[in-house]
Amino acid sequence: MANHRRAPRSIFRSGAVRAMAGRLSWGLGDQAVSSLTNFAVGLYVARSLGTFAFGIFSLAWVTYGVVLNVSRGLATDPLMVRFSAVPEDRWRTGVASASGTAIGVGFATGLVSLVGGLATGGPLGSAFVALAVVLPGLLLQDAWRFAFFARGQGKRAFVNDCVWGVALLPALYIAAQIHTVVAFVLAWGLSGAVAALYGWFQTGILPHPREMVGWLRTQRDLSVRYLVENVSNSGASQLRAYGLGAIAGITAVGAVRGAEQLLGPFLALLMGLSLVTVAEGARVLQRAPHRLKHFCMILGGGQAGAALCWGLGLLFLVPDRAGRWVMGSVWDSSSPLILPVTLAVVGASFATGAAAGLRALGAAKRSLRSQLVASLFYVTFGIAGAFLGGAAGSAWGVATATLSGSVVWWFQLRLGLRDYVPPGADEPTVVFEPIKEPIKE
Repeated sequence: MANHRRAPRSIFRSGAVRAMAGRLSWGLGDQAVSSLTNFAVGLYVARSLGTFAFGIFSLAWVTYGVVLNVSRGLATDPLMVRFSAVPEDRWRTGVASASGTAIGVGFATGLVSLVGGLATGGPLGSAFVALAVVLPGLLLQDAWRFAFFARGQGKRAFVNDCVWGVALLPALYIAAQIHTVVAFVLAWGLSGAVAALYGWFQTGILPHPREMVGWLRTQRDLSVRYLVENVSNSGASQLRAYGLGAIAGITAVGAVRGAEQLLGPFLALLMGLSLVTVAEGARVLQRAPHRLKHFCMILGGGQAGAALCWGLGLLFLVPDRAGRWVMGSVWDSSSPLILPVTLAVVGASFATGAAAGLRALGAAKRSLRSQLVASLFYVTFGIAGAFLGGAAGSAWGVATATLSGSVVWWFQLRLGLRDYVPPGADEPTVVFEPIKEPIKE
């Protein structure tokens, strides 16, 4: 009997851990490609256009972040929670509906961006018109990545992002010859559409936009909460950027974005972290629920430590001459902001561990509550800091907000783990039995 009880633990420590390590390796590789791509685009645009034009590009970028999180909340976050460990035929059905929903979100939000851009006019309005053109393809490409990780096929997501990176090289060269913000937005977005088309060949699955209404209806218990959670996250960043621009000018937006760009590998990793961690957290929950907290601590702590090391390296090891060579004139206004931006990324990185655990638990109410509080901190402290000290004050305000918000996330995870009881368990003490699917609220 003793040997029978120890067997599952041994399996978890050996075969299951090796399998997880393999999936995480592909996930990290995919995120590395995505991070380097975004990092290179940001640096290239900053160096080519200067601080003011880079500020315009940054406003379009943070708006894309909001739209991306709308798509994830409605389409691909529910896919990750409910289709990560299912038979292939069910996975394919879910992917067709989720990817179709992502395309629908792209067209709907693209129309809003188009109208807003035409109404605004000028260079800023033109950037938003260009964003409207590329949104459907960008959201479809992101949906394929979620689908691959839900199936445990991180290698395919890695290849897809590599295709985007390769397509981006000639696109950026052409954009540099035109030398406008619109050209760079189109270069970045249309190369993503190439990867989206390749994802269709990879899966052989035709997206079904007509099933968007049905998908939203069947997944509304998770999607509505995840939508509010995601939009409050990216929307807070957008409001802070718009508020900073209104208070201190678009140049201040470019300076802050330039400092964030130097932390680009970790910011991009934060954006796509759920591609790997939610699915892996759900698998940990199936095999050994008592290990989920440790998984989240290693995840958040490891990423926070890496972000801190990177930021300190930028602060103390990169000379001004090298910084100006990489970022051009943006370096002079961005380099004083490296320390507060680094601390902001450290706080956000640590919070992602708790966020992954709450989503693996399906505790949408608790994750939503955490995100709303963290977003309120972000907007309030970021804009108040802009009033008090311009770009630098806003950067320090955001650092305070993310570090405080991480405390809220981990407190809610602690409560979520305390409340968790696997389906079929008669008493709370039976908490280590494997389950077939993540618990649904």
